[in-house]
Amino acid sequence: MSPLFIVMLLVLGSATGFLAGLLGIGGGMLLVPFLTMLFTAQAFPPQHVLHIAVATSLTTILFTSVSSVRAHRKRSAMRWDIIKAMAGGAFLGTFVGAQLASLLHTRWLATFFAIFVGCSGLAMLRNARRTIPAEGRPLFGKVGLFGAGSGIGVISSLVGAGGGFITIPFLTWCRVHIHEAVATSAAMGFPIAAGGLVGYVISGWNVEGLPPLAIGFIYLPALAACAIASVLTAPFGARVAHTLDVMSLKKIFAMLLIGLAIYMAWKAYHS
Repeated sequence: MSPLFIVMLLVLGSATGFLAGLLGIGGGMLLVPFLTMLFTAQAFPPQHVLHIAVATSLTTILFTSVSSVRAHRKRSAMRWDIIKAMAGGAFLGTFVGAQLASLLHTRWLATFFAIFVGCSGLAMLRNARRTIPAEGRPLFGKVGLFGAGSGIGVISSLVGAGGGFITIPFLTWCRVHIHEAVATSAAMGFPIAAGGLVGYVISGWNVEGLPPLAIGFIYLPALAACAIASVLTAPFGARVAHTLDVMSLKKIFAMLLIGLAIYMAWKAYHS
């Protein structure tokens, strides 16, 4: 590994942590495409490069979530009743999703990522200047929240993200205040990432051709570099989230997501 490779991983981790605290999204949608670029440049096996990027990104959120939650908890924004109801489903969903992802060809995994991230970017761009309406559906019961957590977990495991793009709109639709939704989404990143960690280690355990220092599909050097940097920057992002109108920042981030979705579509076409 070259020093430049490590520096780029640290920069990516810093951006991931800041976005996790600021927007409650975990940063995985940003991390996966750039990890794919870096791993491709390092001549990782092309048939597994996206699986490694998704698994490593998802596991990084395990550390980012803890740091972000500590910052949000100081402001009493956590909805622990929701977290307790959704956490088990989220863990199960990401575990199952990791097994599904391991069966998908890189082309189909990249296609799913491109479609989901592109649609998320367009939705964020469309709603960037809107306020969350007071009207909405009452919060689901425990069974409904468990099912919602499971669905969020499956999708998260396929895109390597902490589920914030689904969790936050879902919770605000259920009349949860936006700051509580962001903080709760950050906490939900932990069971999502934990399920992904177990799932991707198992699904990649006997796969041949993976790079050295990989456990299953998780590449440890990238995990360490990104996790260390993200833990340092997540609290700063959380502090900024409580002082700025993040809706304007989401518009810029949405444009970046659309660009990354186009890259992943190109990646899928050439796989």
